[in-house]
Amino acid sequence: MTADAVLHALRPVLDGLAATFGPHCEVVLHDYRNRDASVVAVAGKVTQRAVGGAMSEIGLGLLARGKDAEDQLNYVTRTASGRLVKSSTMLLRDEDGEVFGALCVNVDITELRHTAVLLGELSALDAIPDDTTTFTNDVTELVRAVVQAEELKLGRPVDRLSRAERLDLFRALDERGVFGLQKAVPEVAAALGISRASAYSYLTEIRKSGEN
Repeated sequence: MTADAVLHALRPVLDGLAATFGPHCEVVLHDYRNRDASVVAVAGKVTQRAVGGAMSEIGLGLLARGKDAEDQLNYVTRTASGRLVKSSTMLLRDEDGEVFGALCVNVDITELRHTAVLLGELSALDAIPDDTTTFTNDVTELVRAVVQAEELKLGRPVDRLSRAERLDLFRALDERGVFGLQKAVPEVAAALGISRASAYSYLTEIRKSGEN
């Protein structure tokens, strides 16, 4: 089957899965061939995704790994609004093994986690993660969220980073697949408060060094 045929065949599955797990479940179908608007179908409203929405950081990272990418099952994170979500991302591949999309299931377990305090291991979670994943329909918000996350790891504002540290930041963003998005470089430049020319220069330099 072609990629388009697979996506078409999966669309009816979304409503069935969401209905099976109830109002706390959301199922999202992604077409990664259009990274800036990869969401092609949604059932449920856990993360408020909408058709035409952008990829998440998780999707960007998986796509950046190419054929080495693996399904991500039963990972837990927080949404920007603080809801605790248990998710699985199942990759869709073409006949050559290239990833072209994903079927994602998100289950809001916030209340379940609260209940687990009284019911022991019902939620099967030993700890609540500190990581926050940005679920958004806007590419600008996605890029800036990833930039901020990497900036926090460095421990100080980007305007105080050395040139070497800025290159490390661009290398981290590239590894997370950010620059696979259309107009990502201008968005990153705006988020960092640098010129577009500087941003393109940093990107060119880290990619050249990676080839050596």
